[in-house]
Amino acid sequence: MTHSSPDLGAATAAVALAEGALDQAIRNLGDTGGIDANQVVAYDIAHAAAATATARATLDYGAHGEVEAQIACAFVADALGDLVGRLIGRETQWGIEAVQLAPAGKFLNTYRAPDFLAELCGKQGPRHLGEDFELVRETFHRFAEDKVRPQAEHVHRTNADIPEEIISGLAELGGFGLSVPEAYEGFATGGESDYLGMVVATEELSWGSLGIGGSLITRPEILTRALVYGGTEEQKRRWLPKLASAEVLAAVAVTEPDFGSDVAGIMTSATRAAGGWRINGVKTWCTFAARADVLMLLARTDPDRSLAHRGLSLFVVEKPEGDGRGFVFTQDPLEGTGGEPGRLEGRPIDTIGYRGMHSYELAFENWFVPDANLVGGEEGVGKGFYLQMQGFENGRLQTAARALGVMQAAYEAAYDYAMNRNVFGAPILDYQLTRANLTKMAVIIQATRQFSYQVARLMANGEGALEASMVKAYVCRAAEWVTREAVQIHGGMGYAEEYAVSRYFVDARVLSIFEGADETLALKVVARRLVEQAG
Repeated sequence: MTHSSPDLGAATAAVALAEGALDQAIRNLGDTGGIDANQVVAYDIAHAAAATATARATLDYGAHGEVEAQIACAFVADALGDLVGRLIGRETQWGIEAVQLAPAGKFLNTYRAPDFLAELCGKQGPRHLGEDFELVRETFHRFAEDKVRPQAEHVHRTNADIPEEIISGLAELGGFGLSVPEAYEGFATGGESDYLGMVVATEELSWGSLGIGGSLITRPEILTRALVYGGTEEQKRRWLPKLASAEVLAAVAVTEPDFGSDVAGIMTSATRAAGGWRINGVKTWCTFAARADVLMLLARTDPDRSLAHRGLSLFVVEKPEGDGRGFVFTQDPLEGTGGEPGRLEGRPIDTIGYRGMHSYELAFENWFVPDANLVGGEEGVGKGFYLQMQGFENGRLQTAARALGVMQAAYEAAYDYAMNRNVFGAPILDYQLTRANLTKMAVIIQATRQFSYQVARLMANGEGALEASMVKAYVCRAAEWVTREAVQIHGGMGYAEEYAVSRYFVDARVLSIFEGADETLALKVVARRLVEQAG
């Protein structure tokens, strides 16, 4: 066997070996006190399971050809190597012995070999999207290249707002209507293309910029799916066409200062008033809140806190367009606030990256929302948690796509720099360490891309909730490593704002925090569902 000869049979056996070991570890986790009593091990199992699920998806990709098979073998070997690293020294807590993975030793020695990785450098592999989705990719890639990238560095360095021409240009492309059904003037047909098209478009826009490209269509996507799932017919006809055309731009107001991913504990209240509801409380990390015309807001409509998530309802909260540096709005008391003016204040939160959309802390004081804006009407009272989760589960897949775009941009920048930067008389691309790291970057990107495509197809069939959490957990941590290595390949210039790779690095850091913090996602979603399935 040459270094470049792939062996998918051995790769398949290695994945099966990893899956068997993980199944045993998951059962042991459930038998030894559960997740809360074993958080460190549960976290590692969740991430190892996510990597192994990605590896399983990569096997299908590897069947397409020689290069694809090489990429699959490289990723499977890396995922299994990571599993071994997490296991060693904690065999008792995992309930398995490292020797159980020994049959994969020859496979790991072959496909983790530095010479194999160096030889594979520069081979990214085709995406196998098909003609229709390749057209979608090319369309959004061209927009990102022509409209987004020329503005990205200025917005990042000056902490400016997203230019209006980007918003209007994306609206003309139909970017805001990808998940809005055709019956409501969008482009969604109800099939696989809706989910896969969103993944493809989001990756390309994020390749242009995470802050002013890929994330721009995430917020209306979350609200759209909540309305499609549980909105009244009147609400769908009122809001969905406006979301699709970008006549209405949306933000999401769920997180609170004391309750991040634990949304069941939120305290912002909605109390009944004549003709509607009064909102009181504080929301934080509300991205795009100033520019948005509406907020998708989760509030407690039942004061009985023992009801937890069952006491929450979802609202479409209308507001004026605000200043990116902060805003204060008041409502005319004649508009139904019972003689008491409503007040909404937004304070911007400065961040090290992910600039352009801006995040805010929002303080609501008697802000009036009419009955017509309670999602689902009276039938929606107490169902807000479930409605917003319809958006957030797909939001996790979309976040994976955003991570893909950032990683792809970082990889391309690093590869180009490595070709043109000479050190000790040769381009750094000639050095084995550089080549091996670039290969690992490309392999991670293609493997997680293919898993994202697979998850999109599952979600189109009403499945894939666990897999969406897995791909989000894995790829967002991977994006931190990929962008870090891209900075490192640039050397000192990678730390300078002169090169966009520094922006990719700070942007990537937010990915494992929002849309479900990594630790919460791994423990409360991935590990918990794995234990439940094993039981």
